[in-house]
Amino acid sequence: MPASRFARSIRLSALAAAACLAGGVAPMASAQPSGQSGLDQATSAGPGVTAPTDPSAVLSAPRQFAPGVETVIPTTLDPAETITRHDLVEIRADKSLEWTPALVPEQTLYTNALGARFPRTIWQLDFGFKPLRMIRLVDEEGNQQLVWYLIYRVRNTGEALRPTSSEENGEFRAETVASGPIRFQPHFVLQAHDVAPDGGKLYRAYLDKPLRQAVESIRRRETPGRQLYTATTMPLEELAEGEERWGVAMWTDVDPEIDFFSVFARGLTNVYDWVDPEGAYKPGDPPGTGREFVRKVLQLNFWRPGDRFLQHEGEVRFGVAPGKADLYGVEEGVEYVWVYR
Repeated sequence: MPASRFARSIRLSALAAAACLAGGVAPMASAQPSGQSGLDQATSAGPGVTAPTDPSAVLSAPRQFAPGVETVIPTTLDPAETITRHDLVEIRADKSLEWTPALVPEQTLYTNALGARFPRTIWQLDFGFKPLRMIRLVDEEGNQQLVWYLIYRVRNTGEALRPTSSEENGEFRAETVASGPIRFQPHFVLQAHDVAPDGGKLYRAYLDKPLRQAVESIRRRETPGRQLYTATTMPLEELAEGEERWGVAMWTDVDPEIDFFSVFARGLTNVYDWVDPEGAYKPGDPPGTGREFVRKVLQLNFWRPGDRFLQHEGEVRFGVAPGKADLYGVEEGVEYVWVYR
């Protein structure tokens, strides 16, 4: 190995160890030296190994993280999102309903279907996450698999916003109410924003892929003393008001050439919207034909200045790469943003 390459590997290994200590967790006892880079490595005990089934073995004495290890996204409920306005295309498409009554010309089914109000109660989970990291799993046959993962925390704040109509003028206002239990169905997508040699944008996206053989290794490294949920186990039980849980999103076979990417987290709020494309619905079609729904999603931006030969978690940065904000579709310096998609 060239001296410069060796020095870089030693430096990155030291950074990884420092990151472990800063996060309040020690490097795994089962970690093995990496033969390729300074990447933290863990061995799995085989595909049949899962987290302990005894809750007391998982939840006793959870370790507290050092300040700054967890990034918390402020919880904000927008009263404007309790009301949406849309044309009722199923009515507006039927021109036979367009007529002018003699007494109250503006009060017809056809005219009232223009910009109709749709009220709903909305909620948002409190959300925090640890730095995006990597782990290399080794099975009993020596095969290695690199896993990118994000440790996150969700909490049901117990608050929601409900629109109420004024008896005097019919206008809506939002009032705070109890959210009740919430079923969190996590949906995490890692999407690249890199540019092809011809200048076009490369589309590469990876869906969260729960790996039960990786969960226990990641839990011991990141959240000792806590139960760790995945996209398949998190929705099994509702989050009670005030309840908090830790989860992990995992991605495999990520293109090592990726430099600029975002993680899109769906399910943190029940806010949604829809679009009825012009002409998509025609009289006689089933209601909702052609309708396209979009949900409010949290976009977390990241970048890594490394290369395909040295994939290391220490090179992953939270935020937008300098001068590359246009690739993410945001303004310069934006670390996260709520989007509809």
